[in-house]
Parts: sequence; structure tokens; C-alpha cells
Amino acid sequence: MDNPKTVAFLTLGCKLNYAETATIARDFVQHGYTLVSPSKPAGVYVVNTCSVTGNADKKCRQAIRKLIKVNPRAVVAVTGCYAQLRAPEIQKIPGVSLVLGTNYRHRIVEAVETGHSFTCSCEELHSIFPAFSAVGNTRERTRSFLKVQDGCDYRCSYCTVPLARGGSRNIPIALAVEQAQTIAAAGVKEIVLTGVNTGDFGKTTGETFFDLLKALEEVQGIERYRISSIEPNLLTTEIIAWLAEHPKFQHHFHIPLQSGSDNVLKRMRRRYTTGLFAERLQYIRTKMPYAFIGVDVIVGFPGETEEDFETTCRFLEEVRPAFLHIFPYSVRPGTQAALFPVSERVAAEIQAERVHKLGQLSDILHESFCRANSGRREKVLFEGKTLNGIMHGYTGNYIRVEREYDKSLINTIVEVTLD
Repeated sequence: MDNPKTVAFLTLGCKLNYAETATIARDFVQHGYTLVSPSKPAGVYVVNTCSVTGNADKKCRQAIRKLIKVNPRAVVAVTGCYAQLRAPEIQKIPGVSLVLGTNYRHRIVEAVETGHSFTCSCEELHSIFPAFSAVGNTRERTRSFLKVQDGCDYRCSYCTVPLARGGSRNIPIALAVEQAQTIAAAGVKEIVLTGVNTGDFGKTTGETFFDLLKALEEVQGIERYRISSIEPNLLTTEIIAWLAEHPKFQHHFHIPLQSGSDNVLKRMRRRYTTGLFAERLQYIRTKMPYAFIGVDVIVGFPGETEEDFETTCRFLEEVRPAFLHIFPYSVRPGTQAALFPVSERVAAEIQAERVHKLGQLSDILHESFCRANSGRREKVLFEGKTLNGIMHGYTGNYIRVEREYDKSLINTIVEVTLD
């Protein structure tokens, strides 16, 4: 293969994947490899895949084929959720060298150098593997992901994550603190806590997510924490009240809703009602009036009627999150929802219409949120990236702020007045 000691990475999907990719990359560097851009010829390409929707699977296949064209002689190793769920499908792609299941990411260097693939069954995922510890890229020296939990014990009827990543498990708090200290030593100011079901932290160690937050708050050098995503039933009022009193934890929440219709939530096998969801958002706002709240919504779930969709729209207009992450439902083999009658599936054109309508609502909600913050003083952590002489950063409540490039401001927290 050309340039055998060069490796390029391509990551698709969630923040969790990005943290895992960064950890895999460090392993390659420790074994003497040089990192290059995925757009350049490399001796090894590692693709960390996503399988949250059918469209995600398609994007993964397209990305793999594109890399193979860049260097047809390279070793192409595919890992991640799509690799775990659809290994035979990936192995049929001409040019793919290795397929590694989600719990063999720590052995990718070994696989590349020996030519051996590693996979495991769903049952093994649930029984024998500890959480794969992962820390995001610290070279940027602004923000890093810290993976504290993996897998999920929830069995939502549409979701393949338990099949791809196994049951809920976590690293010990002591290790999470140690990794946060390592990130701080690299000069990084902000950590994003990641996991599949982050709020479920503690299943394998007898600890709690609240215990984790309190321990991380004591780490010197880290000035900001964000929680990437947390289920509404696990975001307790006790945690919310504590977060409001500890300024290291930013007023920024990503909370999955999935539907504003209780009928649909029940069919999805979600563990809360719209009433509980609304109560949580209201309590957040009593403690943190300007908190950014991003919400996940699935459109076109089997059996979702026009009335269900309109109920969702009205609910979102009432609770007024700052942003919507919108996903059209797609059938995922192995899930309960895949067995629902075909007659209950929502036509693609109707799904597209509903996605478009929620996209418009999201724009309105985000504009309203930003307008409500106009004139306020907020602290911004500026990043090193620049485009046409402009740099940017984010406030604690996740408003993007731009200004003229000033090298001295990189990785500094500056108080500004929002315009």
C-alpha cells in the first residue's frame, strides 16, 4: 500500500463517534503513523460510521466508496454502528479491507497491521465488554469531548442503538476525572460530556450521573462543561437546580423529545409524557431564564396521523425550545417498529412536508431565542478557526458570536454584549 504509515479518518454521526475517532487516532500516532486529511492519499483510511437512519447508512456507503477512489490500494477499515449492524453489507463493497464491530475499536491498529477483522454479536455487546474510554481531540485547545458512558438499556421501538452498542455501561468517576485533568493539562477550556444515554451513567460502577457532575466540577483548569444530550426523565429537578448554581456548567441543554403527541410517544416506548417534558423545561427556565434548549424530533413515525403531527407542532410552539433537530423516521431492521403494519407507515412525501414545516418552525424559534438575548452580557469562548478574517465562538447558552480575527483571543473567554 502507498504511504503505509499514513492514516486518515472520516467520522459520521454523533459527538460520541468524534470522541472515539480522536482516541483511535491517538493510538495510531503512538504506533508511528502520521495523520493526513481524508481528501489526500493515505496508506490507511478509518471510517467511523453511523446507522441512526437509513439515510445515515447510505451516507456511510458513499463515504467509503469515495475514500477508496482517493487511493484504491489503501487499507480501508470500517468501524462504528453501521459496521456492527451491517458487517456483511460493508464487506461486499470492493476495496473494503476490514470491518470491526463497535467493541473492537481499541484493536483497529492491530487489525490494520495483521489484516484481521473483529466482530461480535449483539448478545456479546450486552454481556462482556466494558465501556470504550474516549477523549476528543485536544490539539485545537478550545473544546474536547469526553465520553463517560456507552450503550443503552432503553428499548425504544424505533432505535438500533442498543443493538449496535449494547447495554448501558460507563467508566468510573475516578477515570473520568483523570481524563478531564489530562484535557485541562493540554490547555483545553471546555469539555462536552458525551454518551449514548449520558444521564444513565453509573450502571456498571454503582455511581450516579449527579455524582459525576459534582466530581468534574472540582477539576482545575476546565472552565466550561456542556452535557451533549440527556433524557428528560433523567434530568431531575435536583440536577437542574445544582447546575444553575455552578457556573462551570453552561446553560445549554440538548433534550430528546421525539414527538409532542403522547399517543406517538407511547408507541415509541419513550419513558416520559409531554407533561413531564414541559415541566422539565419550565423548571429549567425558572432557574436559568436564558438557557438554550435544543430538542430532537422524529417525523413520520408509523401511525403518526395529521392530528398527531399538529399536536406536536402546537406543543413545540408552547414549550418554545431554541432549536429543533429534525429526523424523518426510517425503518430500522431489528427494531419493534419495523414490525408495525406497512399500512401504518407515513408516505415519504408527507414526511418531507412535515420536516419542512418543522424546519420553518425551528428557524422562527431560534430567531426568537437570539432576539430575546439581544443586549445581554454573555461570556464567549473564541475558537482558532478563521474565515475571511472573521473568528467565532459560543456563549455559555450556545449563541454563535463573530468578530474580527484577533490571534490573542484564541482559547480565551471574553465577556461581550450580544447584538
